[in-house]
Amino acid sequence: MNDIMDSEVVQVVESSFVVPNEPTPREGLWLSPLDLILANRGHTPIVYLYSSSNVAAGDDFFDVARLKEAMAKALVAFYPLAGRLGVDDDGRAEITCNGEGALFVVAQADLTVDDLKDDFSPSPELRRLFVPRVETTSVILAIQVTFLKCGGVVLGTALHHVAIDAFSAIHFIQTWSAFSKHGDRATIELPWHDRTLLRARSPPTVHPDALTKFYPKATFSYPPGPIAIQAFVISKDQVASLKRLSGGTSTFCAMSALVWQCTCIARRLPSDSEARLNFPVSVRRRMSPPLPIRYFGNSTLRMGVTGAVRDIASEALASVAGRIKGAIDRMDDELVRSAIDYYETMAMAETDSRPVKGTLPETDLQIISWLGMPLYDADFGWGKPWVMLRAESIRGGLVYLMNDGPADDAGVRVLMCMEAANIKELERLLYEKL
Repeated sequence: MNDIMDSEVVQVVESSFVVPNEPTPREGLWLSPLDLILANRGHTPIVYLYSSSNVAAGDDFFDVARLKEAMAKALVAFYPLAGRLGVDDDGRAEITCNGEGALFVVAQADLTVDDLKDDFSPSPELRRLFVPRVETTSVILAIQVTFLKCGGVVLGTALHHVAIDAFSAIHFIQTWSAFSKHGDRATIELPWHDRTLLRARSPPTVHPDALTKFYPKATFSYPPGPIAIQAFVISKDQVASLKRLSGGTSTFCAMSALVWQCTCIARRLPSDSEARLNFPVSVRRRMSPPLPIRYFGNSTLRMGVTGAVRDIASEALASVAGRIKGAIDRMDDELVRSAIDYYETMAMAETDSRPVKGTLPETDLQIISWLGMPLYDADFGWGKPWVMLRAESIRGGLVYLMNDGPADDAGVRVLMCMEAANIKELERLLYEKL
């Protein structure tokens, strides 16, 4: 696919801003410490691929006017996405809710769904062609609708991570698509914008054991060699078998244990070195009282597990999965509050908002789970997407877990970004153990 995409040029047809269709609050939206710690992550690039093959011939597939009208309605409730990044009087980053709108780009590409679907995987080319390029400090939300010559569509989204996490991003996409599909008959759930629910305590108090349970800061460096990206698909039956091998634990714990163990072996790490695994965990239901279900903002905390490479590589999968589950089970209100207090002081000391570059050390792995999320709830009236994925992943040591399609019997897709020299051995080990 990359050869095809490199030789083709996407032509931008239109670029405009979509603003809320009703008056919205004009205010500075305070950002929590869990938001600020992600200020240098920039925009998250996501792409959805749609085929028109199952749509009636008379339908106006992905009508731009209809999409814009629906977005204008959705932005009334999700008004921070129509704002801009700013700074308050104390020098703290905020979202300036000014109603200036989200960027909406329309483009055409001399490509077909068949050209893309056989190898529709993250790459710099995929992002360059189908996701709007916007400055880190500019708009919060940018959209690109690219029409393919076969009638298919690629929808690319760029949402700034300082504003929202995956839960909130999906909430917006669900609302926008519902307005497009159902118009004013759409049933929506309003977002909760009060982020002071995640305000640090006064004075900040970090529990003595807290720093051993979460990872406040990741270390990045430039890799000694090339980085490769590959998706591994694990069938529903293979996942069920893996969960049995892992002691009947969750899909996340079982998959993470398998990937961590195989990565340690594939990387040929010294047996006495310390392997580190970290992963974001939602705090929404782990606080007392819990956050509102439709809390709109960042609400994850990065937990960590460590172990000697010899142990992680040789233990039964059930034991490795138990380590991961144990870390998740330890997350309670006190740990969350301690992390918020710590992040508040760290975020205030951090002045560089430029995106962090580089890869994680070979001893480290970060697994981000989108498992169980309604990733495919993006039916704008013309059916669900054929596939949804991150457009680009260039940081070695990062893994994404997601359901491999909208069907109930979909397996799990493991999107791995790691050293090119080790990725084939990882693939062999993964499937050997299934």
